[in-house]
Amino acid sequence: MSKTVIVTGSSRGIGAATAMLFAEKGYNVVINYNNSFESAKLLTSSLRERGLSVIGMKADVSNLKEAEILIKETLYKFGSIDCLVNNAGISQIGLINDIGEYDSNRIFDVNLKGVYNCCKAVTPVMVNQKSGKIINVASMWGEVGASCEVAYSASKAGVIGLTKALAKELAPSNINVNAVSPGLIETSMNANISIDVLDSFVNDIPLGRIGEPIDVANAIYFLASDLSDYITGQVIDVNGGYII
Repeated sequence: MSKTVIVTGSSRGIGAATAMLFAEKGYNVVINYNNSFESAKLLTSSLRERGLSVIGMKADVSNLKEAEILIKETLYKFGSIDCLVNNAGISQIGLINDIGEYDSNRIFDVNLKGVYNCCKAVTPVMVNQKSGKIINVASMWGEVGASCEVAYSASKAGVIGLTKALAKELAPSNINVNAVSPGLIETSMNANISIDVLDSFVNDIPLGRIGEPIDVANAIYFLASDLSDYITGQVIDVNGGYII
């Protein structure tokens, strides 16, 4: 019987690379999206044309009821949920006094509350199964902070704290909870960064390049696999050595 994974915010970027990798490895994959219907539809269709087991589901994970429906529909469709990848996230660059309350609230709602909601919704399923893997996508800025991304950094720091606490709580039920912490990855979230800034950033990365979404997806897949059964409550950095 194939395993099942939900990847939130998986219509593009790291989420899309992760969904593709899991599908190619034989998983039933739920591609979750909120606003990016066309991107999700295109990705789902392209994978299904290859004979892979993929479905798309709309849900705003910052809303607990929608997160619960996402879990329930996945369970109804596939019968189990073996892995949850909390990838959905947003960012906004600006000085703390230039970011409005609506925008900062939305960053916290999606990046932190969304992870909390999905973990809360899936926990009864995994506890009943006595197995499961939860992988949360944090950020290196959640570890060291980024100027002009205070809300984003704080939300991702919260994801790291949530990961460590939940790992302790769910370990007796044979559920592993870990996080990946990407560095600068070539995604649409970083598309507005100037070439000069990117070049300067790359000069400080020991491996000498910007990360690709598949670099993060590979780490996520490892944490979802049996090879990580004795790893929980950890933050795996995927940043080319930028933070050591």
